[in-house]
Amino acid sequence: MKQKQFKITRGAAGPLGATCDGDGVNFAVFSGHAEKIELCLFSADGIAETQRLTLPERHGDVWHGHVAGIGPGALYGYRAHGPYAPEAGHRFNPHKLVLDPYGKKIHGAVQWSNSLMGYEVGSQRLDLSYDKRDSANWMPKSVVQSLAYDPSDDSRPNTDLAETIIYEAHSKGLTIGRRDIAAGAGYFLGLASDQMLDYLVKLGITAIELLPPHAFVDDRFLVKQGLRNYWGYQTISFFCPEPRYLSNGDIGEFQTMVRRFHGAGIEVFIDVVYNHTAEGSEMGPTLCFRGLDNRSYYKLQPDNLRYYQNYTGTGNTLNLEHPMVLKMVLDSLRYWVQVMQVDGFRFDLASVLGRTNQGFDRNSGFFKAIRQDPVLSAVKLIAEPWDIGPGGYQLGAYPAPFLEWNDRYRDGVRQFWRGDKGSTSELAKRLAGSARQFDHSGRSPGASVNFLTSHDGFTLEDVVSYNHKHNQPNGEENHDGHSGNYTDNMGVEGPTEDPDLRAARDLRKRNMLATLMLSQGTPMLLAGDEIGNSQGGNNNAYCQDNETGWVNWDSADATLLAFVGDLIALRKAHPVLRQRRFLHSNTREIDGKNDLSWRLPNGTAVTNKDWDNPLWNTLCVVFRTASDTPDYDNSDDVIFAIFNSGDRVKVVLPLCPAGRGWVQLVDTTKTDVNKLPCKGESKTVAARSVSVFSLEALE
Repeated sequence: MKQKQFKITRGAAGPLGATCDGDGVNFAVFSGHAEKIELCLFSADGIAETQRLTLPERHGDVWHGHVAGIGPGALYGYRAHGPYAPEAGHRFNPHKLVLDPYGKKIHGAVQWSNSLMGYEVGSQRLDLSYDKRDSANWMPKSVVQSLAYDPSDDSRPNTDLAETIIYEAHSKGLTIGRRDIAAGAGYFLGLASDQMLDYLVKLGITAIELLPPHAFVDDRFLVKQGLRNYWGYQTISFFCPEPRYLSNGDIGEFQTMVRRFHGAGIEVFIDVVYNHTAEGSEMGPTLCFRGLDNRSYYKLQPDNLRYYQNYTGTGNTLNLEHPMVLKMVLDSLRYWVQVMQVDGFRFDLASVLGRTNQGFDRNSGFFKAIRQDPVLSAVKLIAEPWDIGPGGYQLGAYPAPFLEWNDRYRDGVRQFWRGDKGSTSELAKRLAGSARQFDHSGRSPGASVNFLTSHDGFTLEDVVSYNHKHNQPNGEENHDGHSGNYTDNMGVEGPTEDPDLRAARDLRKRNMLATLMLSQGTPMLLAGDEIGNSQGGNNNAYCQDNETGWVNWDSADATLLAFVGDLIALRKAHPVLRQRRFLHSNTREIDGKNDLSWRLPNGTAVTNKDWDNPLWNTLCVVFRTASDTPDYDNSDDVIFAIFNSGDRVKVVLPLCPAGRGWVQLVDTTKTDVNKLPCKGESKTVAARSVSVFSLEALE
């Protein structure tokens, strides 16, 4: 059957992408160096290219045209003509079909073939050679969509940062093992199923942070090994939800998921990867950006434009110094806020986003643009404050309103609880919100995202069960993943049936989780840590789309789950644990007490000599509201906490004002949280434990 042929007319230069207008679709795409761009239309199954239309107009660097008679669901792609001159930074090859950078949905997935390469694989000239095979049969296709912003659905929790509890999860791995979730398990809809919403609300979570939901590519070397890019850090489309998480292919499922989370009072953050793309190095495939305008979209080596600047470890770096590339990133972010209705973003390798030719700049174009944007400046923004380039580690250097993943918190807590000498002073810094890094530029303690574990590394169960990584299934001979993890198996590598060892590991987990919820800052919990989930010692499960990477609900530790829920409830009940201002041991006018008091077990104040003592292992602290807390936030709430990584010790309790006394809330040697009034002036604290007391009125 002969396919209907369409005509193309002038159209408009904006908006970029494919836009339905009732009469047809307007197509607009950026390329600063192309000589001609063709729009390719495909059959409904994506197999046959039915028509090729040259975009007739160029407005500046935007090529555009309007096609009447087509609408939502139409499949398309582009072919860009121009110089194939890698040494000049150009890699145009019209034999290679490329996706629309602004496409809202893709049909199909990359099917690996040498035809996807712009060069002849095996040629002695490597990427300087030129391949004339058509790649369309191996490429996914962009799909015209009409999904739009509906303000009537825009009801958000808008949770105060000081109240936020983040739960980092994988869109598939969190639910695929839930037997009580039928049709939606492993999909976006399953994340917001009644069962998961009830679970997260009961646990006390206020925000779920999803690993990258943007459409991504399974790396070729993984596919050859029968593996997949499970985590999703190889983005190929910054506007498309990943099709494998849509149960019936409708991108509206993502909107439905977000609305359901909002209805339960839970915010939705998404992990975004604007630092690189799935096209890799000069030896990678031509899928989108490379074929449209390689020299504009990517940072190239200034002394040899054939090669890419690689601050990401993936082969390329997106060029956010180019105004149209920066525009694409900002448009993408606004789309996910306004149309898909998310509440915030976690920026992968965010130091890349602030890189200029002079290095990292906290006032780079990206940071300036996002801070002045009325949409983006109003949502929660979280940076992973490093990349692999020189000067890339920038913890604490980001401007407000950015929050930052605090890896020093993770490492400091792990070191203290495994008994490292000299780690007590480090723990104190992290408990107080890492002020040295974050107390500047009007930032609050909430700028520090405190975490024990994340998707990248060991789970909490594995932190207490393994001394070494076990990443052999990843196919890289155990060379991948971090080696310095500050873990402690307590004498046996991996699982054990020894009841004493298992009890010791359980206690260590409770100690670390208690520390997390007692610290100033924004706590983040890795999905599954609250039920003792293990990855078998794999600390880089990026390619394990299987039982290794999925949360194991069948072996859930219900006792630990209840304990974590109690810890979160305790944090929410005590404002001194989630303050908006930093504590600096300053005197409060309200009562003449210090807002933060560090104590030794004998009740005396900690001295400089004590801070330098490598054998000191019992840290006692009194939290009160910060000295500069305004009247409307002030509170008579007082918490006394003891972090003991050593042997059993007698601790002198702080003096109580008349009519008030200490009530013990937590003893991590026990698996529940109960109020127990204290008698006497001291308390014997168990070895390797956390104890928490609240100053309350006497009955």
